[in-house]
Amino acid sequence: MADNFLHRHGKTKLTFFVFSSFQTLTAPAPFADETSCQCQAPHEKLTIAQARLGTPADRPVRVYADGIFDLFHAGHARALMQAKTLFPNSYLLVGVCSDDLTHKFKGFTVMNETERYEALRHCRYVDEVIRDAPWTLTPEFLEKHKIDFVAHDDIPYSSAGSDDVYKHIKEAGMFVPTQRTEGISTSDIITRIVRDYDVYARRNLQRGYTAKELNVSFINEKKYRFQNQVDKMKEKVKNVEEKSKEFVYKVEEKSHDLIQKWEEKSREFIGNFLELFGPDGAWKQMFQERSGRMLQAFSPRQSPNSSPTRGRSPSRSPSPPWVINKTSPPSSPKAASASLSSMSEGDEDEK
Repeated sequence: MADNFLHRHGKTKLTFFVFSSFQTLTAPAPFADETSCQCQAPHEKLTIAQARLGTPADRPVRVYADGIFDLFHAGHARALMQAKTLFPNSYLLVGVCSDDLTHKFKGFTVMNETERYEALRHCRYVDEVIRDAPWTLTPEFLEKHKIDFVAHDDIPYSSAGSDDVYKHIKEAGMFVPTQRTEGISTSDIITRIVRDYDVYARRNLQRGYTAKELNVSFINEKKYRFQNQVDKMKEKVKNVEEKSKEFVYKVEEKSHDLIQKWEEKSREFIGNFLELFGPDGAWKQMFQERSGRMLQAFSPRQSPNSSPTRGRSPSRSPSPPWVINKTSPPSSPKAASASLSSMSEGDEDEK
């Protein structure tokens, strides 16, 4: 495929094509008034069908897109990407209107014309930037820049007393539509800034801008600075709360570990306690052994059955003479005197 391309277009043309693309990607796009037209071949009128089939390397399709491009954003870049990729081989020229024309027909811009020119030069899809572009395209302008097609979204753009400034371009068959990117536009960004004006004013005051530079009154300046101090205090409180939450979380983790360890140790302690003091524990056995020894030590020893007697009858021992038999008391005084005389006689016999 590469050999066929070289055979058709030649090495010189290929070198020019590669060099042109490389220069666009590694350097800012040139301004139209600082460079000559890069189309070397005679500029013949192309149809859209011919452009879609592809053109020689030295004859890219010259596509023009214009706009204000204030606060250059992704929607602008996507539109230019579509314009650049409409045809297999294209050269994209971007026209940027000046501040005078823009303020006259559309309104005040955030970025001045120099800033808007530079923003376009650094977009990767742009091959050339035309400064001070006309508000309405004229045949002379199209011929001067050898423009083949004009790319823009298909919504009628009413301005400068016309219902659609691209109407004559569409009638000439030179208009190629692109798609708008929903959800983003310069007006949307400006609306956000206006809506959150206090926030941005406070931010810039904090960054060192003066109230005069921000067009802020003395009272509002004091109010914004006070709000900044309040925000700082809130941030400090938030940091303290986050640190406190982190500390509490760490304490909870440690306490959980401690409780788990305590439960394990308590089970071990209870098991050891039951082994020692339980119903069948070692302490009970030791206590029984010691109590048995103590009872044995304190109990009296029994006399042996073979101990000798003193010669008396083992069956009955005589009562002492002075013991009175209480079971049979004397019935009369005579009997009592008789018993006393008998006791005296017995005593004498013993003597």
